[in-house]
Amino acid sequence: MHTKNYFNHQAFRVRRILVSAVGIAISSLITCSAAENTSTTKIQGAYNSNSISSSTSGSACEKADLVLHNTTIYTANDEQWTAEAMASLDGKIVFVGANEAAKKYMCGKAKIIDMAGNTVFAGFTDGHQHLEGVGKRTKTLSLFGLPTLKQTVQEIENWASSIPENNWVLGRGWIEREWTDGQRFLTKQDVDAFTKNKPLFMPRADGVSALVNSKALQLAGVNRNTPDPEGGKFERDATGELTGYVLANAMNVFRNIIPQETDEYLKDNLLKGMQVNVSMGWTQTHDAGMSYRLVDLMQQLHEEGEMLHRIYAAIPVQEAQQRFKRGREKTDDDMLDVRGIKVFIDGTLGSRGAALIENYSDAAHNGFMNRITQQALVPILEEALEEGVQIQTHVIGDRAVRSLLNWYENAYSSVPKLQWENQDLRWRMEHAQVITPDDQQRFVELNVLPSMQPSHGIGDLNFARERLGDERLAYAYPWKSLVDKGLKIIAGSDAPVEVGDPRIEFYAAVARKRLDGTSGEGWHPELAVSRETALKMLTIWPAYGAFQEHLRGSVEVGKYADFTVFNRDIMTVDEADILSADVVMTIVNGQVVYTREGK
Repeated sequence: MHTKNYFNHQAFRVRRILVSAVGIAISSLITCSAAENTSTTKIQGAYNSNSISSSTSGSACEKADLVLHNTTIYTANDEQWTAEAMASLDGKIVFVGANEAAKKYMCGKAKIIDMAGNTVFAGFTDGHQHLEGVGKRTKTLSLFGLPTLKQTVQEIENWASSIPENNWVLGRGWIEREWTDGQRFLTKQDVDAFTKNKPLFMPRADGVSALVNSKALQLAGVNRNTPDPEGGKFERDATGELTGYVLANAMNVFRNIIPQETDEYLKDNLLKGMQVNVSMGWTQTHDAGMSYRLVDLMQQLHEEGEMLHRIYAAIPVQEAQQRFKRGREKTDDDMLDVRGIKVFIDGTLGSRGAALIENYSDAAHNGFMNRITQQALVPILEEALEEGVQIQTHVIGDRAVRSLLNWYENAYSSVPKLQWENQDLRWRMEHAQVITPDDQQRFVELNVLPSMQPSHGIGDLNFARERLGDERLAYAYPWKSLVDKGLKIIAGSDAPVEVGDPRIEFYAAVARKRLDGTSGEGWHPELAVSRETALKMLTIWPAYGAFQEHLRGSVEVGKYADFTVFNRDIMTVDEADILSADVVMTIVNGQVVYTREGK
């Protein structure tokens, strides 16, 4: 069977390493030399292993089960921005400081890792992701990154040839902005010839539009006379014929007739997604719309000891009443925290579904924002306000941003302040790509957190000038403008919409250039941020966005021992070299959950 997948090449080795009073069980990759129960670690040449004296120069042995030393640790803590060493015990940090001072922890049964040649960071957090989709991407057709329309169609044909008659042809990730032979949306005419008896459903990379073929339209009972559903659209050509390109809520018509996946399949997707994530260096992800079916499967994985990184989840708005009934759900070790509600308002800029105040510069309309009506959302906002439930809302265009700010403000006004003034809300806007200067200030006034994906910026800026024009580009992806107003940006990747690589997110935030180092007219490099800010966007600020800044997000005594380790110092290397840094280790809760293959 032909399978084209750009994510199966990931070489990752996931390890569950138990840190306990009786020592540490390490995989065969790790060799230990012991001196009075103290062990030092070397992982196939990636780490230096220096003999540690069993003596602590006469000082008392301080208990620890993990020590990282001989490195630069970027703590994301303004009070102590860097350190040379750290020690942890039972998953919590007990020491941050100089190598010399760390020696008192290099004794007893501590596992000691000499990090020479590598750089340690407070554990990176993907502030907006879809975990099950990341896992699913590893075992289905992924069209992400293909350079031409012709190659994309050829890959779909190759994949479809392996699918039995009358079965669904599924995949995702096509994106016309990358194609060098024509940047247009796929249509049913591209695929009908080789999928005559096989229904096809393939979401675009943005996840809010999709390609379907004639067979899928037939099975769904959709024809040229079918009205567009509320909050969605069946695209038609000039003659009124369906093109096979469907947007937003119109996708649900087809999702509802695709055979439901089994719990075992979904559970495996979650596990594979975590494997991918820790190989990228993520120690936590914020899942933007994890259904209760997936939450229950995640709880099973936690009970089975299979969770590899932390997850902070928001429930889809369709299950809002269930969220209010079930309440917040959290594991004692803070590996899983289910707290918020995820809402969709508009579409995406690439599909011209983002809601703009004025018309698109390249289309005679201004998008749509009826994926949920104000009448349906306002009662949910009011109940969330009373219950202290975080709201996370997908908004991209400036009209959607402004409308949602109004709805948030109206909710604050309609519910008596005595009922919510003591609630710590931290309501968020996800994506928030086009924000007028006046509305940027309203984020401050209404205490709204922007959750933004730098990779969206450097991807969308390839066509954003066509969609928005020069005037609106000046306040598109306005990262530095928001930071200068004192706002904490929660950075993320939106994987599987994007690759899901923290190096790309960091680079995009500080360079605001394509991955090849080039940029275009109207990219506004002055809206890039400093490396210090970018680090906070991926560490302490997502922790704040999850109400966890007292638990994680920076390297401080008492916080969880979560770390991302690169073989380069991305804070000091040349800008172009940020992308060539490799993740060599990921540590969660004081446990090494990933080491790079061959290192």
